[in-house]
Amino acid sequence: MAIGRNRTTSFLVGYSQWRYGNANILPIAFAVVEGETKEEWSFFLSYLREHVTPQHGLLVISDRHKSIDSALNAEGTLWKPPHAFQAFRTRHIAANFMTHFKNIDLKKVLINAAYSKSQREFAHYFGWLRGENMAITNWLEKMQRSQWAQYVDEGRRFGHMTTNISECINAVMKGSRNSPITTLVKSSYFRLGELFARKGSEALTQLQIGAEFSQTLVKTIEFNSKHVNTMNVYQFDRLRTNFTVEELAAVPGSRQQNYQVLLNEGTCDCGYFQALHLPCRHVLAACSHARLDWKSFIHPVYRIESVFNVYRSEFRPRA
Repeated sequence: MAIGRNRTTSFLVGYSQWRYGNANILPIAFAVVEGETKEEWSFFLSYLREHVTPQHGLLVISDRHKSIDSALNAEGTLWKPPHAFQAFRTRHIAANFMTHFKNIDLKKVLINAAYSKSQREFAHYFGWLRGENMAITNWLEKMQRSQWAQYVDEGRRFGHMTTNISECINAVMKGSRNSPITTLVKSSYFRLGELFARKGSEALTQLQIGAEFSQTLVKTIEFNSKHVNTMNVYQFDRLRTNFTVEELAAVPGSRQQNYQVLLNEGTCDCGYFQALHLPCRHVLAACSHARLDWKSFIHPVYRIESVFNVYRSEFRPRA
């Protein structure tokens, strides 16, 4: 779940969004308040928790605005571990980096470090930054690494390192800027109603033709399958859970040749398996070697039934 702010009117518009198994954004809550303060964010987040997102273990992705941070970490709030976890948008961290260090080349290295899915890959980019300027790594270490580096987030992000909340909300509010609040609310209501109807119909069509997984998942598996036949697989236990996968051909972006796959633990040395909760190319190779069904290693969120359930109910906003 991501939270953010948008100044399309003279008021602050607080909002929340949800990403699901087809890589789409679903706006789930809005609030129009008088200012960007801890009190206003606490108001928004308390009602969000009570009426919309009571789930345990949520990950909240936001920027590092002091009012948001204070509201999330206030005494007694249900937005702190273990109830919920906080992470920062990579785009926001990169913008802050440019304010402090003004180096566009090292900004790209920072983004690569944040997106790294394995400790080995992260160490490469982080060491690069340290070698260029120790002050950069000192600045980064002021944040908890799990809040900005993907390889240590325990798979909570599902690969979502940044969000395009503002762009999403701007599309919803197009033509309503600087309008009265009632106009703003009506515009959001009708646009979201149309969104639910359209997306629901698309998901239902996929179900009716027998689709098992979301289109995003299918494309990812097709991409990951391209290199399966160029790997050697070595099995190390009779239960078919422990493998070493050797890449025989160079793969763009790969920094090593041998990868350990532990199917029972849901891990691969490349980091993709645990970060995205779907089979990477090494897991697909191991499954092919051991004649295992790779579909059993797909997180339920990617199933088309899960996508359809997002829009199953009629659109009925609550005030």
